[in-house]
Amino acid sequence: MHRPMDESVNETFPTASRPHPAELPGTWPAGPAQAGALPDPARVDPAVLGALLARHGWQRRGGAAGRYSRWTPPGPPAPPGGSTSLLVPDTTAFPDSEDLLAEALTALARSAAPSARDVLVSLTVPGDEIHWWREVPEPAAGAASWTGAERMHGAARQILLAGALAVRGRAGYHGARHRRRALAALGPVLIGPAPGGRSLTALVPVETGRSVAVRLYHALHAAREAVDYQRATGGMEAFDTAVEAGVSRELTEALIALVRGSEGAGIAVRWAPAAGTPDGCPLHPEPVEFSPGDLPALRRAGARYLRDEPAVTVRITGAVVRLRRSGPRGAGIVRLRVLAGAEVPHVRLELDEEAYRIAGQAHLVGLPVRVEGRLESRGGFRRLTGASQVVPVQVDDAERDRLMKSLQENVDYFEEACAGE
Repeated sequence: MHRPMDESVNETFPTASRPHPAELPGTWPAGPAQAGALPDPARVDPAVLGALLARHGWQRRGGAAGRYSRWTPPGPPAPPGGSTSLLVPDTTAFPDSEDLLAEALTALARSAAPSARDVLVSLTVPGDEIHWWREVPEPAAGAASWTGAERMHGAARQILLAGALAVRGRAGYHGARHRRRALAALGPVLIGPAPGGRSLTALVPVETGRSVAVRLYHALHAAREAVDYQRATGGMEAFDTAVEAGVSRELTEALIALVRGSEGAGIAVRWAPAAGTPDGCPLHPEPVEFSPGDLPALRRAGARYLRDEPAVTVRITGAVVRLRRSGPRGAGIVRLRVLAGAEVPHVRLELDEEAYRIAGQAHLVGLPVRVEGRLESRGGFRRLTGASQVVPVQVDDAERDRLMKSLQENVDYFEEACAGE
């Protein structure tokens, strides 16, 4: 019985319509914060709270200098008694500072202002903010808002993934390499709502994701400079040097997705006040903007990265998970689940008759194999060419048991492994 090998998975980052739990960042907490979930006022720095309020548009409207300040939500002043007003101490040195902070946090939790929730989230999970926006025509009666939100979420996730990939290694085209670890690094990221598909904010926890935010900051500015150079001179050389800053095909494709269908789009990075400014970065980074006129340069750069990324010589250890050949003898196609030697989950390779027999027998007895070859960029670094030196590898009992269980669950895939032997 022969089954065709399954095709490569789509490398596009999943959209909001069909989320995969292991791949998507978390969702911004919905609704007003509950009293039991408020940050501990004893652990809140008044300076951090003030910085977050100012960042989210709250207005400082007086107070006793050196003792406390009064803040009101964004927008025009409300009638007396009609708006939230926060009293925030300037320091924790006064006896009533903790009480004032507790009252301010409770007032934020009860506030109807959307920014109040954002401030509480940032206090609870100290993180760098990445903000996207798109200039799009006003939809008729909200008819286009769902599509716009889908597009915004998809592009934002692709941009985050490009930053996480650049942390793992610099390359013009990553393909399937480093993808699992990059996705794991995005696990703690929180993504807020995208009303009308016009703007979106992600909170990247400092503890686990600051390297992603910093790399993304450098990569976005390098991409902007490379596009400007290409549009001014026609040359693509700046995109070659931009790879070291983190620019890649993954990033150019993500920027294309963000800008396409809009009149312009931008990204801004804002550092967590509690963690300070990263080395080599400005205190208040300038936003980076792209327009539809930048799309040809971004498309050319993406094609260039895909074409020029070289193959990689590797020695891979992997478990055989699929075997296929057209007859009982001759060469065949093998799929390996990579255990070591390359930052990809699976590879396909063509083996001659003897190597194919070794791979089939190794699987049947619960052993992985080691093989040498060149990992080709075509197809996303999922294909190994020039395979040689195929040998079984000894593993511990626990790993062998797991591999044997895999065989039992997929035995029909391997019936041809011993065909003709």
